[in-house]
Amino acid sequence: MAQLSARFPRALYQAAQVQQLDRVAIDDFQIEGFTLMRRAGLVSFQALLDRWPEARRVVCFCGAGNNGGDGYIVAGLARDQGLSAEVVTLVDPARLKADARRAWKWALEKGVSVVRLQDLDGEWNAAGYTVVVDALLGTGLDRDVEGDYRAAIDLINDCSLPVLALDIPSGLSANTGMPLGAAVQADLTGTFIGMKQGLLTGLAANFTGTLLYSDLDIPAQVFDHPHAPRTPVQRIDINDVTRLFAPRMPACHKGDFGHVLVIGGDHGMGGAVLMAAEAALRGGAGLVSVLTRSDHRPALLSRRPELMVLGTEDNGGNEEAITALLDRATAIVVGPGLGRSNWSRQQLQRALSAQIANDTPLVVDADGLNLLSEKDNGQTSLKRDNWILTPHPGEAATLLGIGRDEIQADRFAAIANLQEKWGGACLLKGFGSLICGGNAQRAILLCTEGNAGMASGGMGDVLAGLSGSFLAQGLPLVTALQAAACIHGEAADLAATEGQRGLLATDLLPEIRRLVNPPAG
Repeated sequence: MAQLSARFPRALYQAAQVQQLDRVAIDDFQIEGFTLMRRAGLVSFQALLDRWPEARRVVCFCGAGNNGGDGYIVAGLARDQGLSAEVVTLVDPARLKADARRAWKWALEKGVSVVRLQDLDGEWNAAGYTVVVDALLGTGLDRDVEGDYRAAIDLINDCSLPVLALDIPSGLSANTGMPLGAAVQADLTGTFIGMKQGLLTGLAANFTGTLLYSDLDIPAQVFDHPHAPRTPVQRIDINDVTRLFAPRMPACHKGDFGHVLVIGGDHGMGGAVLMAAEAALRGGAGLVSVLTRSDHRPALLSRRPELMVLGTEDNGGNEEAITALLDRATAIVVGPGLGRSNWSRQQLQRALSAQIANDTPLVVDADGLNLLSEKDNGQTSLKRDNWILTPHPGEAATLLGIGRDEIQADRFAAIANLQEKWGGACLLKGFGSLICGGNAQRAILLCTEGNAGMASGGMGDVLAGLSGSFLAQGLPLVTALQAAACIHGEAADLAATEGQRGLLATDLLPEIRRLVNPPAG
C-alpha cells in the first residue's frame, strides 16, 4: 500500500508538470484516475489516524476539482471506520465531473452527509474530537483566492481545530510557496505523485505544518518516461555532500588546503569577520587570514589565535603588505561586517582587483553585495564567472533593482535572474535556500536543511566563511556553495537540539567540524 513519508524525492516540479505526470500515469501506464484518487484518500486518511488517533469526527471541505474528490474519499473511509464524516461543499455536487463525481457518489454510498458552505450551522466544530480536512483547491491555483473559497479558508483558519491538507494547503502557490491572498494553515500536509517546488521554499512552511509525501505507488518508470516533464529544480541535503569530505591523506600539510582571506569588519563590526574566519577554519582551510580595522586585532587573536590578522591602519596603511596578502590568498571572502563607508568601498575594490589580477575565486556577502550594487550603473556589466554571491532577499532586491516583495513572490525566477545578471554561482537565502550556477540546463538547487533558529545575526557570516573555505580547498563554485549550504543548515539542525530560540551562529562551529569529518563507510 502507498504510504506517506517524510523522505522527499530529489526532483521538484511546478504544478503543470505534476499534472503532466498524472497524465503519463493514466494515459501511458493505464492507471485509472479514480485509482490514484482512492490511493491519495487512503494514505491521507491513514496519516490522519496516525497523527490524531483520538479523532471521532472528520469534516472535509471540498471544492470542485479532483482535490475535492480526494476529500470525498477521505470522508467515505472515515465512515468505514465508524467515524462521523461530513463534507462541506462549495459547489453543487451534481456538477462534479469524472473522477470527482465518482468519488462523491462513492462517499454517499458510505453514508457521508453533505452540506453546503452557506448552510453551516456553526456547531460542526463542537461535537466530539473533530479533524478538518482541506480539499478545497489543488495545485493549479494561479490567482488570488476570492468569494466562497476565501470564506472557507478563513473559516478553517479560525476554527482552532487540527487541519489536514490534501496535496497542498488551499491558497498556497505550488510554484512559489507564497499564499495567493489567503491560504489554509494546516497542521499536516500530504502531497502526492510529484513533489511541488513551492512546498519547500517561500512561506510554505508557515502553512503546511508537517509535510509528508507519497508517490501513490506509481511505477518509477513514469518519471523517466519520454512524455514526463524534465525539471531543472533539484532538492539537496546533507547526504549529497558528505562524499566530498573523504579522510585526508596521511602525508599532507596546511598548504594543501588553501589560504582563505576574509575582508571586512568596519568599526564596531569585528564579530562578523571573526565568525566568517572561524567558519573557514572549521571548514578545513589550511590557513585563514583577516584584513580588517587594526582596532579589531586584539579581540580576534584572543578569541582565535590560529588566525592571521592584518590591520588596514598598520604603519599608516601598508599597501605593500596588503597587496602581498591578497596575492597569497587562494580564496577571498569580502563583506562580513564590511559596512558602507569609504573604507568599506576601498576594501571591496581591493578584493575585486585581486580577483582580476590573480583569478582568485571570490565570495561576496552582506554589505559587499550592497556596495556591489552601487557599481551597477546599467552601462558596464559587472558579471563575473569566478565568484559566489550569497544575498538574502533584501540584498537580492538591491542587486536586481526591484522590491523585496518581488523577490519573494517568485524565488525561483529571482535566483535565475540574479545568476543571469551577475554570473558565477548565486545563493538566495531563506527557507528553502536556492542555488543557481548558470549551467546549460539553468539548474536550480533547493536546500532543505536548516531551521527557524537560523533567523539570528551572524548566520550569513558563517555561511560565507564556509563557502570560501571550500573554494580554497579546490571545490568548484557550485559544488562549494552546495556543500556550504547543506553543512551550514545541517549544523544548525544539530545545534538546535535544545531549541531553536536562542540559537547562535557560533553554536554551529563545533557541528561544522563534525560534519566535514564524516565517519568512514
